[in-house]
Amino acid sequence: MTEPRRGMVLAAGLGLRMRPFTDRMPKPLLPVAGRTLLDRALDHLDASGVDTVVVNTHHLADQIAMHLAARSRPRIVLSHEAELLETGGGVAKALPHLAPGPFYVVNGDALWLDAAQLTLRRLAAGWDDRRMDALLLIEPVVKAVGYEGIGDFHLMPDGRLRRRAVDETAPYFFTGIQLLAARLFAGVAVERFSLNRLYDRALSAGRLFAVVHDGAFFHVGTPAGLALAEAALTPGGHAGGMAGAGG
Repeated sequence: MTEPRRGMVLAAGLGLRMRPFTDRMPKPLLPVAGRTLLDRALDHLDASGVDTVVVNTHHLADQIAMHLAARSRPRIVLSHEAELLETGGGVAKALPHLAPGPFYVVNGDALWLDAAQLTLRRLAAGWDDRRMDALLLIEPVVKAVGYEGIGDFHLMPDGRLRRRAVDETAPYFFTGIQLLAARLFAGVAVERFSLNRLYDRALSAGRLFAVVHDGAFFHVGTPAGLALAEAALTPGGHAGGMAGAGG
């Protein structure tokens, strides 16, 4: 496929699990080894050929706007949400800047390192427009730094996903990095809702697929997870030698 030229970084959330840090700073502006989470995500998008990125804002939005004013690449379009729209509503509101797609959507706290190939380009290479409405990047539960959950998905042999049942664990979790088709939002109103609603729509149609991440991934949902990522990405940490590889 032609590599996507548009993307979105979800940066509007309240970051409640990252308090007290997020009482005074939006979570995407938290620094890890000297670079903010938001800039790391934008660097990945820029390196993968994306020229326009929508960044949604809500919590401490002025800080994000001021920070992004210093960037020249990629081109940033701010999408402010006076009322928090969650992940699905945020993308639906920004859709005029993203369609016709497919387009990248990246959580503002997603922190990863590339392996031999740029991760976002691996996603683009895996996209099959005839079969897919959503292609998620997933990470093995046992591999991620700082992840303590029980997983989200099982991966089928053909690349499709199955959600874990309530009473089971799953070997993979969703990283917050994805490619989405604009058609997935057909008939969707701009209102508060989670992207999970649309994943379920794609899943029921057999059009929800995944690629397994082949680099390092850091789950920074809490101050403890942030500290682990900081230690790993600081020179001398156990992942310090990889910090230049797209991070």
